Amino acid sequence: MSTSTPKDPEFEARIRTSFAKQGLMKTIGAQLASISPGAVEIALPASPAVSQQHGFVHGGVVACIADSAAGYAALSLMPPGIGILTTEFKINFLAPATGDRMLARGCVIKAGRTLTLAQAEVFAENAGQEKLVAFLIATLMTITGRDDVSD
Repeated sequence: MSTSTPKDPEFEARIRTSFAKQGLMKTIGAQLASISPGAVEIALPASPAVSQQHGFVHGGVVACIADSAAGYAALSLMPPGIGILTTEFKINFLAPATGDRMLARGCVIKAGRTLTLAQAEVFAENAGQEKLVAFLIATLMTITGRDDVSD
């Protein structure tokens, strides 16, 4: 995990503003649980609205919160005016996503000027116990010069 110093002293506010603009996160009920330099955690209550036919949290939803956690972890280390977009990710589903809530913990492996490598682990929490249900590794690219990358 990268332990870099953020290049934007307002990184936490920038992440919160950006996250609040994501309609999909609102739709599925995801929330930012924690933000620190190079690491972001997203929590998602399990509910029938995000489940698949067997009652597990849908893999697409698990991938969604994992991708966002990795992406926001990467953004936390970027200077002001720089945005992040995922260019690729691979996710392994390790166990059915069943529990009270899902926790996606994203962290930066290596932050670069153009490309950043990040990962996310997704845990199913049930009665205070956590079980690893998915692991994602992502490559993210920096973007500049767009009006919508200020946050």
